[in-house]
Amino acid sequence: MSAGIRIHRGATINLKGQAEKILSDASPSKTFALKPDNFFGTLPRLMVKEGEKIAEGAPVFHVKKDPRIVFVSPVSGLVKEVRRGAKRKILKIIIEKDEGEKLSHKIPAFKSLDKKSVTDILLKTGAWPFIKQRPYGVMADPDVIPKSIYISTYASAPLDVDFEFLLKNHKEDFQKGIDVLNFLVDDPVSLSVDATFSGFFQNIKGVDLLPIKGPHPAGNVSVQIHKNNPLNVGEKVWEVRPEDVVNIGKLFSSGQFSAQRTVAVAGESVLQPQYVKTTYGAQISSITDISGVDNTQQNRFINGDVLTGKAEASDGHLDFYNNLLTIIPEGNHYRMFGWLPFMDNKIPSLSKTSLSWLLGNKGYSVDTNMNGEERAFVVTGEMEKVFPMDIYPMQLLKACMAGDIEKMEALGIYEVIPEDFGLIDYANTSKIEAQEIIREGIELMIKEVG
Repeated sequence: MSAGIRIHRGATINLKGQAEKILSDASPSKTFALKPDNFFGTLPRLMVKEGEKIAEGAPVFHVKKDPRIVFVSPVSGLVKEVRRGAKRKILKIIIEKDEGEKLSHKIPAFKSLDKKSVTDILLKTGAWPFIKQRPYGVMADPDVIPKSIYISTYASAPLDVDFEFLLKNHKEDFQKGIDVLNFLVDDPVSLSVDATFSGFFQNIKGVDLLPIKGPHPAGNVSVQIHKNNPLNVGEKVWEVRPEDVVNIGKLFSSGQFSAQRTVAVAGESVLQPQYVKTTYGAQISSITDISGVDNTQQNRFINGDVLTGKAEASDGHLDFYNNLLTIIPEGNHYRMFGWLPFMDNKIPSLSKTSLSWLLGNKGYSVDTNMNGEERAFVVTGEMEKVFPMDIYPMQLLKACMAGDIEKMEALGIYEVIPEDFGLIDYANTSKIEAQEIIREGIELMIKEVG
């Protein structure tokens, strides 16, 4: 077990609508969708056509630069639509479900496995996209031997999931997935757990336990890597989400691709916040049918948490890596005299000029209102108070805005991904889109440096 990490800089934002420890099955979803944008840095090439029948686990598209990395269908059915955007960019591949064929794969005896055979199986079956790589948070390179693999079960974002509850019925599959991942790395997989309570994760074998304690963003893998085993130039680190460890374990046990996804439906607009078992890419309506939504108001559906998630239509589909669906009221209104420091203190603020910090013990009521517009980007010290990494966030953002690659490298662009700046987006009074700036900076690095 590692010594552990204790984070002091950051913030815990307590919102109303935390998912209760109730697990239900989602309603049947008529369609499922794969979204290439869920896989940062991936340029897709289609392997199917509209109107084509497809089996569960069959390839839908592959990475243009590496055809070995395929993305497979979570269900069997008919390729109903390939939805495109500007310049014919593929936005969604929508599959209409039916009771068709499910592909099976021959898995060798566990004792005969090695790195090459495990890699080949993950690539062939479509399970390789479960693994992401740092720097940049892109798809992992199958030809790389990573420095380590990180799995974080410590979720610190607002309304985030409890992985101990979410995976309580899949302990054996989780252990199997860990055993498989250990073939891909020289040192044991690093498993980040809650330092105060880790449940069954404490008994997982073949891992280096990393106890974590502290406010958000302590649960972000970037923070854990930075504090535990920082990246050096040329090194790679892989990341796998906890439920995808289970999916990998199921694959090696059954020989069939697993697209399991358990989602916490949370937020003030949810009538019965709870956990719902479904499949990635399912229709959001099939999940909200179980939890219920307050339709007396206009709501924002968010794939993910309120800081880093993506807005989605109520009739849209779940993202690939998503374990959290947040639903909050739409902020399409203005507050009277909202500029006054003591007006409407129910809105959570990190500033002591507001008394909201005295009123949040039972959770804050929030909506999507920005409460202001973009302002001058000046030095205030706000970013550094909530950014626990030994990186100057404001200077890095300015280097990204200027496109100065040398400064970006010196200031730590290799150690961060956009979600690490979610709390900065919230805390910074200039209201700049820090995550978008970092994303554009990383895209520039991939293009110019690789």
